[in-house]
Amino acid sequence: MAGKKFPLSKEKIEQLVEKYPTPFHIYDEKGIVENVRKLIDAFSWAPGFKEYFAVKATPNPFMMKLLKKEGVGADCSSMAELELAKRCGITGEDIMFTSNDTPAFEYKAARELGAIINLDDITHIEYLEQHIGLPQLVSVRYNPGPNRAGNEIIGNPCEAKYGFTREQLFEGYRMLKEKGVRRFGLHAMIASNELEEQYFIDTAKMLYELVVELSAQLSIEFEFVNIGGGIGIPYKPEQKPVDIAAISSGVKEAYERIIVSAGLDPVKLYMECGRVITGPYGYLVSRVLHRKNIYKNYIGLDSCMADLMRPGLYGAYHHITIPGKENEPADQVYDVTGSLCENNDKFAIDRELPSVDPGDLVVIHDTGAHGRAMGFNYNGKLRCGELLLRENGDVVEIRRAETVDDYLATLDFDALKSFD
Repeated sequence: MAGKKFPLSKEKIEQLVEKYPTPFHIYDEKGIVENVRKLIDAFSWAPGFKEYFAVKATPNPFMMKLLKKEGVGADCSSMAELELAKRCGITGEDIMFTSNDTPAFEYKAARELGAIINLDDITHIEYLEQHIGLPQLVSVRYNPGPNRAGNEIIGNPCEAKYGFTREQLFEGYRMLKEKGVRRFGLHAMIASNELEEQYFIDTAKMLYELVVELSAQLSIEFEFVNIGGGIGIPYKPEQKPVDIAAISSGVKEAYERIIVSAGLDPVKLYMECGRVITGPYGYLVSRVLHRKNIYKNYIGLDSCMADLMRPGLYGAYHHITIPGKENEPADQVYDVTGSLCENNDKFAIDRELPSVDPGDLVVIHDTGAHGRAMGFNYNGKLRCGELLLRENGDVVEIRRAETVDDYLATLDFDALKSFD
């Protein structure tokens, strides 16, 4: 069970759960801060480099303010995420608003905040103009279709609902220019949880080449290229983390060879990473409720798919450790489950673990992104809380667990009386 470490001892977790009962997600501030600093430092060569944290990964204002102190912006995709950014003091061009099938009121909110609006479809140009007017700075999302391969989460670009085709890209920028837009950006996001460094280098190269072509054909200047996020993390102990320095080196070579050689320097470089920033530094802590032996052996936790749906949704792997039993032989095989009335409510299938007993604590690793954020209330399940392990060792609650009253709050029980 080597290769994945939890920053608290079993004794400290037991002390913690006296105040904050399981289940909960807990995030390691020190790891997150050091991690984002490494990313920013790796791209310090790039003109105007900026990381926009993908709010969808961990939509918590404590996390956003923590990253804001490091100069990180917010990549938002909904009204609620825009409001979170606003309440954290993140405004203006520190917000990248990338949405799809977007209602006018969300575009309006983004415009009022001064966010960079990143358009997902060519018809949104006239839609934006009609409803709120076109801002001076507009970015466009490119979908390369058959020219690039996708990966299993976002899928083949030809099957993905996002972005402009190549032909629409040229037509779209022409329309924007004719309608008075004077500042331009270019964006692509075509993979998620990708572990191959070359994928991101190739994305930068693709976008830089497009900047050269678009600039020449349409006589427009690009302020920035946003190569998206999607950098994966090693969920399995035997996997290696992505080499950020190697990506940086490859992107720099492409920038100098394509952009600088074409006389278009400087073009700013933006990214919108989420998972790779916070993912490895989050943990779902649960307690074993039951052990069941029928056709298979099951370990039932006090958390469920409502707290972490990636294994059930994608069949994703999340490493599991049993505090206090890290050095015991993993000679038992279990399905690790929650209590949802769905058979895919499993954190692990046929997982080799030490002998596990009711009452044992369980740590599910790498839940710092797309963990609590993807929760839901099906079956009346209540989403768990979130804690932050501060650099000084203190632990603070940054989101309380939901209650039954929260679950019932939107129901109109007064109107129900008329049905008696």
